Amino acid sequence: MPLTRPAPRKLLHLRDIELRGYERADGLVDIEVHMTDTKSYSWANHDRGDIASGEALHDMWMRVTLDRDMVIQHCEAAMDATPYTMCPNVAANFGRLAGLTIGRGFLKAAMQRVGGVEGCTHLRELLQPLATVAFQTRFSLSHRGDARPKQDSIPPSLVDTCYAYAANGVLAQGHNPPASD
Repeated sequence: MPLTRPAPRKLLHLRDIELRGYERADGLVDIEVHMTDTKSYSWANHDRGDIASGEALHDMWMRVTLDRDMVIQHCEAAMDATPYTMCPNVAANFGRLAGLTIGRGFLKAAMQRVGGVEGCTHLRELLQPLATVAFQTRFSLSHRGDARPKQDSIPPSLVDTCYAYAANGVLAQGHNPPASD
């Protein structure tokens, strides 16, 4: 474990998020995300009554289908477990993400379509990692089979998106990064 040893503690809440990127037979790409929240103790819920330790409080899914240009062709959301019986009513609204391009401004545009009462906090939180997996999946499609993918420079869309891709940094300048010890 790379972190320092923690103080004595007891697990109370567990969130698991799984993301997968798929190449479809029709040339499109599916990005799927599954998120669950559980508690390590049993507790009472207004709509569901007693929720047992380990039983999902949230069990949510989202699938985004993209073309090769990262344009969302279809978005589907499902909620198998929620704290309130009304929550699944908003899942269909995530279909409004169709037509958006995953790239600069994606999250802001998504919030305009499914923000606030038009969406679900938990599903919206999954859009950031979903977008990252979409880029990684696109990279896999274009570099599949390459023993050592060539990258002479950082794509413009990635410049200044993180520390390693700083416009004035060694990668964006087309230089090899310094060796780490």
